[in-house]
Amino acid sequence: MKRSMLIKAVGVMCAAFVAVAALAGCTSQESAATKQQSENRQYMTQVNQTMEDLQSRLDGFTDAVSRGDLVGMRTQADNAYKVLDELGKLNVPDDLKDIQQEYVDGTNKLKDALNAYIELYTEIDSATEAQPFDYSTYDQRIADIKSQYDEGIGKLQSGDNKASEKN
Repeated sequence: MKRSMLIKAVGVMCAAFVAVAALAGCTSQESAATKQQSENRQYMTQVNQTMEDLQSRLDGFTDAVSRGDLVGMRTQADNAYKVLDELGKLNVPDDLKDIQQEYVDGTNKLKDALNAYIELYTEIDSATEAQPFDYSTYDQRIADIKSQYDEGIGKLQSGDNKASEKN
């Protein structure tokens, strides 16, 4: 009788040990999932903050354009580039790398658009009577710049859409 109780006790202990081990395994899996979610949230928070900073810089650029302030345009564009570069340097969780690529592609297009806009207005500003600006190309150049800008914004929105799908 003592022996059967001992076998039962060992059996109960083994069952308890298996249950504890199973729970520990679940806990570590949950911890890994929780850690990944936390990293993803932290990354997206940084992206959102960067986008808010970018909007502020682009508002400054638009303000400089409205005043015809070429130096202000360059300054505000440089400020925007710093923000855009920050976005490319964020620590990206592995499962969000495709989203980061959309953001990087979008920021590169925005940089191209801002540079093209500044280049256009530099040409206009530096035109002289001897070498006047060719206004016959103005509308097409503005359309091309707008297209680059819209493509950049589209890439950023694509990144946001992919991020929403992952949640």
